[in-house]
Amino acid sequence: MEVKAIIYYMLQEFSFEPTPNTQIPLRLGKGFAGMRSEKGVYVEFRPRKKENEQVSKCQRVKCVNRSPHRMEIDLMILVPLVAILGTIYYYITKDNKYFHDKPIPSMATEPLFGSTRRLMTKQTSFHEFMIEIYNKYPLVKVFGMMDTMQRVFVVRDPELIKRIGVKDFDHFVNHRPVFGNDENPHNTALFGKTLIALNDQKWRDMRATLSPAFTGSKMRHMFELIVECSTNMAKYYKEEIRKNGVSSREHEMKDVFTRYANDVIATCAFGIKVDSLKNAENDFYLNGKKMMAFNRPIVMLRLMAFRIVPKLMSWFSLDLFDREQGEYFTEIIRDTLKTREAHGIVRPDMVNLLIQARKGVLKQQREVEERDEVKGFATVEESDIGETNKSLQMTELEMVAQCLIFFLAGFDTVSTCLTFLAYELTVNKEVQDKLYEEIRATSKSLGGSSLTYDALQGMQYMDMVVSEALRMWSPAPSTDRMCVRDYVVDDGDRLKFTIDKGTVVFIPIAGLHHDPQYYPNPSKFDPERFSEENRHKINPNAYLPFGIGPRNCIGSRFALMEVKAIIYYMLQEFSFEPTPNTQIPLRLAKGFAGMRSENGVFVEFRPRK
Repeated sequence: MEVKAIIYYMLQEFSFEPTPNTQIPLRLGKGFAGMRSEKGVYVEFRPRKKENEQVSKCQRVKCVNRSPHRMEIDLMILVPLVAILGTIYYYITKDNKYFHDKPIPSMATEPLFGSTRRLMTKQTSFHEFMIEIYNKYPLVKVFGMMDTMQRVFVVRDPELIKRIGVKDFDHFVNHRPVFGNDENPHNTALFGKTLIALNDQKWRDMRATLSPAFTGSKMRHMFELIVECSTNMAKYYKEEIRKNGVSSREHEMKDVFTRYANDVIATCAFGIKVDSLKNAENDFYLNGKKMMAFNRPIVMLRLMAFRIVPKLMSWFSLDLFDREQGEYFTEIIRDTLKTREAHGIVRPDMVNLLIQARKGVLKQQREVEERDEVKGFATVEESDIGETNKSLQMTELEMVAQCLIFFLAGFDTVSTCLTFLAYELTVNKEVQDKLYEEIRATSKSLGGSSLTYDALQGMQYMDMVVSEALRMWSPAPSTDRMCVRDYVVDDGDRLKFTIDKGTVVFIPIAGLHHDPQYYPNPSKFDPERFSEENRHKINPNAYLPFGIGPRNCIGSRFALMEVKAIIYYMLQEFSFEPTPNTQIPLRLAKGFAGMRSENGVFVEFRPRK
């Protein structure tokens, strides 16, 4: 096909003529490196005269006095070059018409970019891109697009989302392998061993093993570590203002909350204490920040490679994370394990829970207090898979990988949530004041003691505010599922088609969260949507800050606890005020490296009297 096509078009335009350099008879090159001419194959391309071409007398004269136009080219170079370019073009465009045979609309595609050129060329943010494509087809349940070279079904309908994410989960067990997976048994890449990257039975076993570590009872024990980090931060900024003799101080929220998240991760996941405020350039913070800097060119190249040649990346154990950072965090876990085993140290953190899980003594328990626990609206429930008692014999590398989940979920996601929450509290004073009154009432009920897990869970307005922040500024604008078995979509009406094995399903979380059908006036920050009187109006399948189904976020309780604790302590000490550098309305940075403000989120911490 390839050979015939190029011959067809070339002979249509040119005749092939010999030149003085054309070797006749042709002699082959010596050796066994491949069949080729001894000195190349030189041919003249002579343009053909069109049948309807009218040539004037003047033109004929000129033609007589001028030698015909000639172009010599070595066919030994041309043919392989055309073949290679043709193969590449076919490879990157072969699926571009995939959706033409489906009874659903699909977005226009371009070679290599697919339907994502605006995002890939940083003309829009990932958050805004998901809202844009969601709104492109307002009357359909699902539409198609190409994400670079990957076929993607974008599902808009909450009921179909529930079927894919929950009821028919066995057809959609895995995530799309964006950053690799652990299919190669000799792979030493850390990301491929994290819970989020594991597939099929490996994922089921790891989820069941880790799930008991994230129950309400385990979070209650870990809460004291988060309170320590939260109080340290509030005290630091209060003392900083006092030392400088000023009435308030401006800070960039992403930097503030990234340092907080870093310290929480260090103590809760890795079992070490760091202070990223007093020691701003500590090794743990610098290594974590570099590891999570996904907008670096080298990481972008890895991302593209994982999409184009995933098996090759896995075979060579190439990782999303830099080797230097992987070795740094591996060494921390290794040293912590040795110290604890040698001295019998027990601490309420992730390392201890992983040690218990590896020994098989960490079991799923449904305590009475957990059943009666007041959960945040955004908290996701564990599925039957996670509630299965399972003890996976984790290797040291697998333990490190699971601790890195905290970096993936906490370092950027939690700090992003807190950044945009702080912005909304700053520009919505009535919300901030009402939340502060609840904080005062809670503190009074505790008699001046430290915040407790149960007291935090009982703060209803706090939960409303955080739930609305997660709706309006969802740190994960979308989630995905990989179809592992052909799946027939049939709505019983006129829509019937097959989602083929190997294709991807996108759930556009940001689009759902900004749909006026589910959230009237979606651009308004309104915590009252989540009040006791109104929350029943919310479609649970259209509110997905932590995903849906068995592959939802395992750490939703931990994340909510972390966010609420620091807001409690910071608002107890300070009011959040806008400054001349506060961008109102806030604009998002372009690109897909993560949700962040275009120019930072600047807020003034003003001590309360």
